[in-house]
Amino acid sequence: MPVKLGPAGVPLSCKGRTIVEGMDDIISLGLETMEVQTVRMVAPQHFEQYWQAGVLAHKTGFEMNIHGPYYSELLGDRLQRNRSLAKIEAALQAAKTINARHVTLHAGHYGDMSRGQAANEQVASVFKGIVQRIHDIWNDDEEIYPVFPWLKEGTPAKIGVETSGRQELWGSLEEVLEVVNHVEGTIPVLNLAHIHARGHGRLRTSEDYGELFDQVRETIGTKEFYCHFSGVEHRMGNAMHYTQIKKSDLNFEPLAEFIIEDGAWLDMTLISDSPLLEHDAMYMVQNIERARHRQLERKAREDRRKALAAQANITPEEMAAREAEVAAARAKDALANVQPTPQPEKKEEPVEEKAPAKKTAKKEEDNTDLFAVEEEDDDLF
Repeated sequence: MPVKLGPAGVPLSCKGRTIVEGMDDIISLGLETMEVQTVRMVAPQHFEQYWQAGVLAHKTGFEMNIHGPYYSELLGDRLQRNRSLAKIEAALQAAKTINARHVTLHAGHYGDMSRGQAANEQVASVFKGIVQRIHDIWNDDEEIYPVFPWLKEGTPAKIGVETSGRQELWGSLEEVLEVVNHVEGTIPVLNLAHIHARGHGRLRTSEDYGELFDQVRETIGTKEFYCHFSGVEHRMGNAMHYTQIKKSDLNFEPLAEFIIEDGAWLDMTLISDSPLLEHDAMYMVQNIERARHRQLERKAREDRRKALAAQANITPEEMAAREAEVAAARAKDALANVQPTPQPEKKEEPVEEKAPAKKTAKKEEDNTDLFAVEEEDDDLF
């Protein structure tokens, strides 16, 4: 059950703010992956540190990933599509330089198209071209680029199609799975905050996560998952913005429970999109460890119960029933032995007697006035 965790970008605590220094900080925290952010543009001056990051990742086995431009218009007109593909080309070149294992991309707005088969076919056609391009880049003049040893020894980066968090954007879970199922070399990027928001808060329990991962596995037949996780504020089926995990109705504990209890078959990379980046990534690590400890404690209790049942020549179920009866009896005895806490006696303070003469007189006057008003009202009728 390998689960690799890391932040989406250079850690907030990193002093140097470069990718290589960010990798050092991530490794020192015990995390295993990172997603480089090129959501707006890829600056040429960054390629030197990209190459340094690629060398370090290649030597250490650290998993590097990259996020392409956020503002893509793959369903727009030819000009909009070509402009988006130019940005994606720069992201693919950066992916080659840092030895990225996954490149995450968006399709963008539906534009003039509506949801349905036609939109899915156009997105699939564009992603086929992107997959072909990443293979060309990875196999382009290998002898000329000895500084990129991973081009010869490794496989091209996988192109990730990310689920979107808003209704007006292409990228529902079903749309992403349909395109990935028809385009070899692509993988679904499950942004769990987006799926939760578009589903009006659908990810609540470990069973909800189980149904989600089973749906993906049954549709495209994969055990490898690339996921983003963060808290999210959502409204009317739309993600508004990311939040830290503890301030969202999207809890990580059910996912941790699913990973430990039923996720032995998973091969998952989990990226923290939270505004707290590495802090929430460590929070996720802690929750997974807690879930593992709970599982070990439960298994130890079950093994002990089986051993005691074998000694008493009864079934483990009967031993569990006996343990429940003993626990109930102890709870009843403990409740019976609880002494009520004595309450301190309240001292009565002497009450001073007040002469009510004037107030009584006033009250009588008021009552007289009331009756006088009523008499006047009777005269009106």
